[in-house]
Amino acid sequence: MSEEAKAPEKKSLLQTLAFFGERRSLVMLGLGFASGLPFMLIFDTLSLWLRDAGLSLAVIGFFSLATLSFSFKFLWAPLIDRTTVPVLHKLLGHRRAWMLVFQTVMVLGLWAISTMNPLNQLGFLAAAAVTVGFATASHDIVIDAWRIEVADKEEQGPMVVAYQWGYRVAMIVAGAGPLLLAERFGWNLSYAVMGLVVGLGVLATLCAPREAEHTIRPIPTDDVKQPKALEVTEWLVRLAILLLGALALGSGLSGDATLLSKLVGGEALAEAWTAKPNGIWLQLVGVITGLAIVVVAAWPIPKVRTKPGVYMSKAFGEPLGEFLTRFHGVAGLILAAICVYRVSDFVLNIMNPFYRDMGFTLTEIAEIRKVFGIIASMAGVFLGGVIVARLGLIKALVIGAFAQPISNLMFALLAMSGHNTGMLFASICLDNIAGGIAGTALIAYMSSLTSAGFTATQYALFSSLYALPGKLIASQSGRIVEASAKAAEAGGFTAPLKGLFTRLPPESFTAAGAKLGVSAPALAAGYTAFFLYTALIGVVAIVLSFMVAARQGKTLAAS
Repeated sequence: MSEEAKAPEKKSLLQTLAFFGERRSLVMLGLGFASGLPFMLIFDTLSLWLRDAGLSLAVIGFFSLATLSFSFKFLWAPLIDRTTVPVLHKLLGHRRAWMLVFQTVMVLGLWAISTMNPLNQLGFLAAAAVTVGFATASHDIVIDAWRIEVADKEEQGPMVVAYQWGYRVAMIVAGAGPLLLAERFGWNLSYAVMGLVVGLGVLATLCAPREAEHTIRPIPTDDVKQPKALEVTEWLVRLAILLLGALALGSGLSGDATLLSKLVGGEALAEAWTAKPNGIWLQLVGVITGLAIVVVAAWPIPKVRTKPGVYMSKAFGEPLGEFLTRFHGVAGLILAAICVYRVSDFVLNIMNPFYRDMGFTLTEIAEIRKVFGIIASMAGVFLGGVIVARLGLIKALVIGAFAQPISNLMFALLAMSGHNTGMLFASICLDNIAGGIAGTALIAYMSSLTSAGFTATQYALFSSLYALPGKLIASQSGRIVEASAKAAEAGGFTAPLKGLFTRLPPESFTAAGAKLGVSAPALAAGYTAFFLYTALIGVVAIVLSFMVAARQGKTLAAS
């Protein structure tokens, strides 16, 4: 066996923990903070400023489209992989140069916003918000590429931990800091200060080590003969088609067709897009249609070689083709595992109604979920990083797959316990720890699937699409609970579960069950059946993880 084929030496726990104090981890902490802060300032905090300025909820809702670029950022990731920043490339390297560019745009964009009055400069403010959103999404692309290229596969876990911690700290800062500043000094100064704080990312970039050298893969088109006027025209047509595809794709992934409805369908489309429970099918059609339009935009003209056709087909096709070739025979299984891996967690989108139906007060939910839940989540992320570093990517992937359905079963036990704050605390903490472990394991694993030169494109593709199946199933969560509850009440297949809830306290499920027209034990049985369903989905992820572990190992050994 060659040196390259040998497994890396297993690190001790102290060596693993020591990595968190290394330069790369500390830099990653700062970069995570620099990514999370502008996202929250645009997506969340800005809505408070707009409301204080007297704008309508409809206008405020439209501003959520500023973050639409996060849904389809893989579309311009090939450009980041293929191009360099003049001057800065030689000084900082490929990835850090782009980091500095996007950080500069984020800071300047926030400072521009800080000079505006939403009432009479709404259009300019919207443009600045979209610019900051685009720069932040692009910043994430480059950070992921730098992280993958500057650390070994076994070090990806701790690197992900540092990023997630920085991001979560930024969420806390963005949720409180601007509001406190705005209360005393006004929103304009608040955003000016926040722009300065985002500038900490520049310091992190300058302190970051240079990533491993990799080839900037060129796309030679000099041999293609095409009149300049036709070339320019074709570029404009292809880019217009690409933007249309991106709009459909982003509208589907984000669940918001506000902008798309301005072009087609009108208000009827926007309303149908978000209608429950069937709007999700329109969103799925949007994703599929958007991907198809993107393929058309990048497809070369049959039997005619053109510069735009050659460039776009290679820019989009080569990264995917390289992945499919490198993992020949197992690529489909890997993609299936990625798509299913977090579904059992993503479908838990009805937890707040569940807690309320059980009789918990808003204060109890807030204190346990928002305080202890965040602490548990950060602990889970940390534990996931240690597992990746100590046990390796594949074992961590399997452990994360087991963690999620186990935590879902804990919610079934919570339903049986009734209004019990101790069980609520245990359930939420276990769920957040399990989610942190699974999320860290999956991110580290997806990072290992990329290859030099295509890092940004391949990882952006994985991270943009892996949540889609979970989103599709999550739209049906409420229907599953209600249908299971009615079946239990009518003596259907979930009726045996009612026997588990004969001693519920009167505040648990009684009022909510009456609204649905079922008894409290029947509604409790409906929720329990739902948690069992989600655990079974997790079993699918476990099976796929084992299959990937077995087949991917054989594929790599044979290559």
